[in-house]
Amino acid sequence: MTLALSAAPDLPCGDPQPDIALAARLFTELRLRTGVARGITRASYGLGEQIAHDIVRREARKLGMDCRIDAGCNLYMTLRGAGRGPAVMVGSHLDSVPMGGNFDGAAGVLAGLAVAAGYRAAGVVPPQDLTVVAIRAEESTWFSASYIGSRAAFGRLAAAEVDGVLRAGDRVALGVAIDAAGGDSAQLRAGVPQIDPAQVACFLEPHIEQGPVLVARDRPVGIVTGIRGSFRYRQAACLGAYAHSGATPREVRQDAAMAVARLAVRLDDAWERLAAQGHDMTVTFGQMTTDPNEAAFSKVAGRVDFSVDIRSQSHATLDLMRAELRQAVAEVEQRYRVRFDLGRETTSEPALMDRQIIADLAGIAQAQGAGADVMPCGAGHDAAVFAQMEVPTGMIFIRNRNGSHNPDEAMEIEDFAAAARILSAFCLQEMPPRA
Repeated sequence: MTLALSAAPDLPCGDPQPDIALAARLFTELRLRTGVARGITRASYGLGEQIAHDIVRREARKLGMDCRIDAGCNLYMTLRGAGRGPAVMVGSHLDSVPMGGNFDGAAGVLAGLAVAAGYRAAGVVPPQDLTVVAIRAEESTWFSASYIGSRAAFGRLAAAEVDGVLRAGDRVALGVAIDAAGGDSAQLRAGVPQIDPAQVACFLEPHIEQGPVLVARDRPVGIVTGIRGSFRYRQAACLGAYAHSGATPREVRQDAAMAVARLAVRLDDAWERLAAQGHDMTVTFGQMTTDPNEAAFSKVAGRVDFSVDIRSQSHATLDLMRAELRQAVAEVEQRYRVRFDLGRETTSEPALMDRQIIADLAGIAQAQGAGADVMPCGAGHDAAVFAQMEVPTGMIFIRNRNGSHNPDEAMEIEDFAAAARILSAFCLQEMPPRA
């Protein structure tokens, strides 16, 4: 729904306008230099991501911004403000999934640069430092670990991850990839923080919406209330017995395909029931495969590999769904005479956005006539890590057609401009002291 406030925050007169032409030019350069046959590919700690970081650092230097790269290869580009207290930090990631879209992540970094360039052109000095951050390795598709760059910034990467997580495709260890990109894996292994949460007044992440809500509601922007956490089984399996499809009666089959189908329906029913009770959640079986070397159209399936991804803003809801999953597994195992091996559980923590930031962003949007929906975020973002580190955090969604993580992302530059104008006005507010 649209959040209506009785009074919008006071805005500076003659607000400087973000440099949307700069952003449009950089979107084009990113597409041309990191594009593949279809879509774009910017592998975490790979060539495409490095090209993107080099592009934005070049432009930041042209704007006279101070640039720093930390041990995790995160890039901080700072426009100095009138005060020297905690900085307002704005940004997102620049890596992508394979054959992804050009706007996922990049829109957040380029929005920050567009705001900084607008201040420069207007001769405006923000009340505190404005740091635009390009975060590394947000997409877990490459290293099967969430929020690598942002966790590295806070010294929250485990040594086992640095040495044991391998990049999909080339099987390069995370630490080796970080060092090859110019970082220092030894600092990360030792848990050395690269930024102090107390020195971040707030963190804002503009990002395209990766679902259809803003399109359906005809809104250019959204203000995020929180990021759903998750628990996932990426490499689960159901083990039954292969058998002849025509000669094996139903009562003796150990059909792994039917068992996984029943499990999926069982959890979908639980989702429907809990959602009707007001629970925020999603349930996804993203992969279901049989062994191409052994499965056949005339065989009962003896093995099905699958994945399951369950998300919610609420720890309590996640715990309810864990219980639902356990009960469903036990029931299906007994009914179909199969065995489930769910494998290792991976998790990400829910993260709520700062209430005052939500109100301020919504008020600015209202004052500018943008009309912003206040909504939850179903996908994971680096903003979750900042919020979990008790940094006041907010997110601005930008309308985007055709979903995300695909080459057909379709963000309109006018909607990007609306988000950048909200961001620009917000960053001219003097941030209250951190508690």
